[in-house]
Amino acid sequence: MYFRQFSIAAFVSVIASGIWYYRETPVQQGDLANRPTSAPKLQPSAESLKDPHWPGRGFPHLAITASPLDDECFYERDLATSGPITKSAEVQSNPQHSMLTPEEATQKLRRLEESYQVKRGRGVFRYDVVQLPSNNPIEDDHAEKLVQTSKFLSGPDDDATSDWMFWSVFDGHAGWTTSAKLRQVLIPFVARQLHAIYMGAKGSLPTHSPESLPSPAQIDAAIKQGFLKCDHEIVHESILKAQKANTKSAAANLLSPALSGSCALLSFYDSRTKDLRVACTGDSRAVLGRRGADGLWTAQPLSEDQTGGTPSEIARLQAEHPGEPNVVAHGRILGGLEPSRAFGDASYKWTRDIQEMVKKNWFGRNPVALLKTPPYVTAEPIVTTTKMMPEKGDFVVLATDGLWEMLTNEEVVGLVGRWLEHNPVNSSTAATSKSSTWAQSLLGGSGSGKSRTETSLPVARPQSESGKGGQRDTIRQQQWNIQAGDERFVVEDKNAATHLVRNALGGRDRDMVCGLLTLPSPYSRRYRDDLTVEVIFFGEEEEKLGGDVVPNIEASAPGLARPKL
Repeated sequence: MYFRQFSIAAFVSVIASGIWYYRETPVQQGDLANRPTSAPKLQPSAESLKDPHWPGRGFPHLAITASPLDDECFYERDLATSGPITKSAEVQSNPQHSMLTPEEATQKLRRLEESYQVKRGRGVFRYDVVQLPSNNPIEDDHAEKLVQTSKFLSGPDDDATSDWMFWSVFDGHAGWTTSAKLRQVLIPFVARQLHAIYMGAKGSLPTHSPESLPSPAQIDAAIKQGFLKCDHEIVHESILKAQKANTKSAAANLLSPALSGSCALLSFYDSRTKDLRVACTGDSRAVLGRRGADGLWTAQPLSEDQTGGTPSEIARLQAEHPGEPNVVAHGRILGGLEPSRAFGDASYKWTRDIQEMVKKNWFGRNPVALLKTPPYVTAEPIVTTTKMMPEKGDFVVLATDGLWEMLTNEEVVGLVGRWLEHNPVNSSTAATSKSSTWAQSLLGGSGSGKSRTETSLPVARPQSESGKGGQRDTIRQQQWNIQAGDERFVVEDKNAATHLVRNALGGRDRDMVCGLLTLPSPYSRRYRDDLTVEVIFFGEEEEKLGGDVVPNIEASAPGLARPKL
């Protein structure tokens, strides 16, 4: 088994997110964070084999390893769902409060940026990530994993394997522990459920017919089940474990992810079908950018914000809790919590008796006064499916709500479109023409067919607000008194995610950017939220199947992503 992990930063450390992928042959590599040149097959402990939640149970076909797969279990260290959850806080050795210069502001923007080229030949070309804290420690988190499935699971068409690619962002609230826990466990929970339904569809032996694959409804249900099982472990299994440990220190550790909360946005791409599924729990958002025949990009939301202000969520909660007129009050659940779907947030899920017991024996607050018929908040996601078109140069933006408070869907897609005009494929790839199809689909062509000024964004604008749905207004633009207009945007960054964050904070208005980045935590939280942004670029390139994931150094902070030696 070949393992690869990229840390998100020294600032947010210990349990790193990253990208994992597996190959049929060992990969020789240099000293990259003291990683082994080949990864041996891991043997489970006796305790692991007894644990029904251990990721290795029943995974004989999920990954290709350097040695033959065991017939019974898939032993995989990197999908572990136990262990401590930790995160480092920003520490200033000589704290001073002074206005940042434009150069210092740029350094702060780029401190947690990462970029990777995916040389797998399976429809994904590159992805960029950045985080910008407002809380200390940051309450956001993210995770990325890439799993090469075995030929057994890949499908009826041929004997080739396929890639399952996962990207996710987590927006924590009331603390960082829930989002950190999700970074550690959510993708493994979903992967287990997906594996189970693929194996169930295959039956005892592989077949070469479309019926040997699960239906779209079964895949959606598996993702939802993964979310719900994960939340059940966080919220309810933690109580049983705390009772068994029967110490306040153990309870504080076990219950922290339940007492805080987090939204989750997960995307799952199957390279065989080119289907991208987006599962949303909460108010983070995914938006697709696709270029039309006129050369303009269109913004297509792949999720809907789920809050106490979303009409469909209000209707759902009122139906589930009849006779409770304050189930949603002032746009918040029971008048308190804004997201209507979230992980953790046990005070909206535990019964009153359990909450009283937690308060008496360990740590906790008084139950919410309006609490009658919990649970009021669910972790069940809404799942959408989109057929990706790598040949058109599609891209997808995943971001926590901090970005969408500042920019509209069209502005985000238009900003990435403009960034692509200034940042074609990296010079080494362009020189060898290995990604010419991707570059031409994104940057070439005969023009837009519509005249636009040099400062206008290359995006089609909606004719009305009717398609806005549950997506909220850009409240920060109102708070900061920012005038609408594309002339306020700039292109100064090699990382597309950092480019979005810079322009969200003011773009061309350097005084605004410097001012917002100068504000210290926790005061900064009044003016901007934590920000986590991922931009995933789809495209066709001529790399051979099963290639590497290569750090893109020019778009990554020093030390966060290093080249393969």
